[in-house]
Amino acid sequence: MKTNGLIKGAMALALAGFVLATPAVAEEPHVAPIKELVTSKLKPALNDPKIIAAIKAQNEANQNLGQSDVDALDTEWRSEVEAGGGEMMDKSLNSPASGYLKTVRDGAGGLITEVFVMDAHGLNVAQSDPTSDYWQGDEAKWQKTYGSGADTVFVDEIEQDESTQMLQSQASFTIVDPDTGKPIGAATVGINLDMLDL
Repeated sequence: MKTNGLIKGAMALALAGFVLATPAVAEEPHVAPIKELVTSKLKPALNDPKIIAAIKAQNEANQNLGQSDVDALDTEWRSEVEAGGGEMMDKSLNSPASGYLKTVRDGAGGLITEVFVMDAHGLNVAQSDPTSDYWQGDEAKWQKTYGSGADTVFVDEIEQDESTQMLQSQASFTIVDPDTGKPIGAATVGINLDMLDL
């Protein structure tokens, strides 16, 4: 019995030593400056009353949507993207909230490539530029923010735009109701890494 206990104790110590000796995975160089940008500029900019009101209104309107409804909306949006526009896209892109997001993008002097906000289902509420799909709920930008708490920031991998050769990454973060502190949606911002001090 004592031998068995000693073996278990030795194994526990060996495992603890392995965990302590295993180096932590280093964060990529673009992550820290983007998180700083989110905290200092992007969160305050997207805490605008127009954005909060638009998300809350869409959450209320969509509270009874099922997955088949979400899929149908996404399919409609994608078909309008392929057609070069349509009623659903026009209504969204011309909303006051989308107009505000365009001013945020334009005011950043090229640092921001796009901005869009999502509701509690991961559906677009407003965007500075047309997105390829309407439902983001099946993607990390929504899954790793809205469902992960009020202070969550997710910085995606670096991608290179084939046409412009620009290096960019997306920062996504939870948007909260300023009155309650509870998550109501999420935002994604495209960042031009060529203009970010790394």
